[in-house]
Amino acid sequence: MPYLVDSLIALIGKKTLSLLAVLRDVSILINSVFYWTFIAPFTTGKLRIKSTVSEMVKVGYNSIPIVAVISFFVGIILALQSAYQLKKVGALIYIANLVGVSLTRELGPILTAIIVAGRSGSAFAAEIGSMKAAEEVDALKSMGINPVSFLVSPKMLAMLIMVPCLTVISDFVGILGGFVLSVTVVNIHPQSYIQQTINALMVKDVITGLVKAVAFGGIITIVGAYQGFQVSGGAEEVGMRTTASVVSSIFMVILFDLFFTVLFYYFT
Repeated sequence: MPYLVDSLIALIGKKTLSLLAVLRDVSILINSVFYWTFIAPFTTGKLRIKSTVSEMVKVGYNSIPIVAVISFFVGIILALQSAYQLKKVGALIYIANLVGVSLTRELGPILTAIIVAGRSGSAFAAEIGSMKAAEEVDALKSMGINPVSFLVSPKMLAMLIMVPCLTVISDFVGILGGFVLSVTVVNIHPQSYIQQTINALMVKDVITGLVKAVAFGGIITIVGAYQGFQVSGGAEEVGMRTTASVVSSIFMVILFDLFFTVLFYYFT
C-alpha cells in the first residue's frame, strides 16, 4: 500500500512538473511573439509586409470557400431545427432572431476558428516542425535572424486580421442559409425575415463575435507555433505535433469561447 501511494504521488509530481514546463515554454513564446509582432516592427522599422500578405492569402482568401459552404449549411440546419420547435407555438418568424443572434455571437466565430485551426493551424505546426527537424531554425539563429520574428509574426498578423474577416463572411452566409430555408420551406415573407433579422441583431452581438474571432486567431497561431518548435525528431514527430496542434487548438478555442461567453453575459 505505501508503494502505491508513493507511486501515485510521484506520478502526480511528474505530471505537475511537466505541466509547469509547458506553461513556462508557452509563456516565453507568447512574450516573444507579441514583442516581435507589435513592438519590434515600430522600434526597428522592419515589418515583413510581403510575408504577412502571403500568409493572409493562405489563411483568409483560400479559406473562404470552405467557410462559406459550411456556414451556409449550418444556417439551413439551424433554421430547420428552429422551425421544428417554433411552429408548435406559431412563432416561425422568430427563426430570424435565433439564426441571426446565434451565428453572430457564437456559431460564426467558433465554426470559423475550428476550420482555420484544422486548415491553417496544422499547416503552421507542420511548416515550423519541418524546419526544426531539418535544422533550418538553427540556421536562422546562426545568421542572426530571430525565428519567431521570421516565422511566427507574419502568421500572427495574418490570423488576427483574417479570422475576423472570415467570421463576418461566415455570419453573412449563415444568415443567408437561414433566409433561403425560411423563405422556400417555411414560407416566411422575405421582407419580413430581413426586417426581423435587423430588429434582432444589435451592434454588441457583432462586436462580441469579432472579439472572440481575434482571440481565437491568436490562440491558433500560438498553439501551432508552440507545437512546431517542440519538434525534436524526424517526420514522424512532425506528424504527431501537427495532430496535437489541431486537437489543442480546438480545445483552447472552446475553452476561451466559454470564458468570453460568461464574460459578455455578465458585463454586457
